[in-house]
Formats: sequence, structure tokens, C-alpha cells
Amino acid sequence: MGKYNSEGYYDSVTRVAAEKKKRDFRTFDGFRPLVYICSPYAGDTVQNTKNARRYSRFALERNTIPLAPHLLYPQFMVGSDPAERRLAQHKINYVLVGKCDELWVFGGVISSGMEREISVAERRKMRIRYFTDELKEVMR
Repeated sequence: MGKYNSEGYYDSVTRVAAEKKKRDFRTFDGFRPLVYICSPYAGDTVQNTKNARRYSRFALERNTIPLAPHLLYPQFMVGSDPAERRLAQHKINYVLVGKCDELWVFGGVISSGMEREISVAERRKMRIRYFTDELKEVMR
């Protein structure tokens, strides 16, 4: 639910009801938060893909549902095509970050794409957690 009704007017009642429903659902015994996996992809894509798989497994083992778009979209999009890369980074990932409950950042290097994803999460006041390559959480 957005902040505005179908006519474009601010609608706090609908938003409050939606937030309550979301909170109620989270108390459900089997709830697992959807976590956006934020890690480098460009550069050494073979190693970065292996890392993203490991990070996703780590998140899964912590009772979350990991979402790692950089494991899915390279299967059918061309990363060397500037238009497709822009579509992924500026449209698709923006929407996907917004669907998640948390964003987990992995590794010691933050790429420009990761910076955008972190920025979206910050604007949405999402919980952001940072981890080293060795999967140790660090405070920022």
C-alpha cells in the first residue's frame, strides 16, 4: 500500500492498516524476512558469483529468504550492454530492494551499484546489516 489513495490524496488510514497487517504477519510462527543480498558482481564475476551464493546460503541458514538479483539476472541479461545494465541497476534492483525487509551488505568493497542499493534502503529506513567476506557482522 502506498501513502496515497487512487485519486492521489494522502491516505494515512490505509497505510496504518497495511502496516498493522504486516506486523501481525511477522508474528506468524513461520515468518522469514526477505533479505536483499548486496555484494559485488562486476569485475571477477566468477568469484563474485561464488561469493553471492555463499552469502545467500548464509542468509538462508539464518532463517531469512535471501534475494540476490546478481545471481538471477546475468542468466538472461547482458551485463556488458549499458542499456541492460542501467535497467538492472536503476529500475529492477530499485523495485526489488523496496520489496525486502532488510538489506545485507557483504565484503570489504562497495561498488557503485551497491552504493545505489544501500542508498535506496537508507531512504526507505530499512534495516541494513554489514558483513565481512568471512561472514562476520560489523557495525557501521
